[in-house]
Amino acid sequence: MKCIFSVDVEDWFHILDLPAAPPPSQWDSLPSRVERNFTRLLDIFSELNVQVTCFFLGWVAERFPRLVKEAAGRRHEIASHGHRHRLIYQMTRAEFLDDATRSKKTIEDITGREVMGYRASGFSVTEKTPWFFNALGEAGYRYDSSVFPAARAHGGLAGSEKSPHHVGTAAGDLIEFPMTVSRLAGRSICFFGGGYLRLFPLWVIKKMTRQVLREGRPVIFYVHPREIDPNHPRLPMSFARSFKCYVNLKTTEGKIRGLLSSFSMTTFEDWLARYFDAPMASSTGHEAAIGAPDGRART
Repeated sequence: MKCIFSVDVEDWFHILDLPAAPPPSQWDSLPSRVERNFTRLLDIFSELNVQVTCFFLGWVAERFPRLVKEAAGRRHEIASHGHRHRLIYQMTRAEFLDDATRSKKTIEDITGREVMGYRASGFSVTEKTPWFFNALGEAGYRYDSSVFPAARAHGGLAGSEKSPHHVGTAAGDLIEFPMTVSRLAGRSICFFGGGYLRLFPLWVIKKMTRQVLREGRPVIFYVHPREIDPNHPRLPMSFARSFKCYVNLKTTEGKIRGLLSSFSMTTFEDWLARYFDAPMASSTGHEAAIGAPDGRART
């Protein structure tokens, strides 16, 4: 089974739930690093002949459409990370629907292709957002990768389904790709993206990747462009938060190369075509109960 590699395309100042984080009204005036860092990632992917899924923040796509076109031109899948990088549980259903719809249209206008996938900022789907899947289906998405099936700072859904599965909505079925977690010392832990990937040594990440693959689940990796840029500007924050955001930045590129060289990678779109045995959108449904799938991946 192939793994799925993904990039959340945002800038160094897009840090969630932080008092010092600049508001959207200031983003245009800040020195951007996303162009150079994301282009560097694209070059690594090209060098290793790997296709990935790029979840573009709508604001980034709007400001840097060249990056979207460049990624699409290199045959990477283009998906949505929302428009304004807001936590789902801090939005109303109407606000979320507007944000998700705007980002989808922005990216589709640039690429001329349908955007199928969505990933929430901070994997911030919780029990407090029972409307999430119905709203996502209404916005026209066909799959999602927003559920974190373990406890975490921005919510998470501990105990929810860990394999890709169908979720029924009023607009038809969505496919949910939960973030990959693995059991260690009785706890569900993510080893495969963000601060988790930076914290753990590469040999541990490889070992846990093989463990998940033996269980018949795909491993979903994710990185941010700033994570291969150890010299990017820092925002003021507590020591604990700073550790989470900035630990081991110098190791990220080497770990990415090691993982891409060790495991077979693909995009969400291609994984669906290869492994899922049901139509992408079929039956109509009702407000989905998060963590209660009505289907499973073929393994």
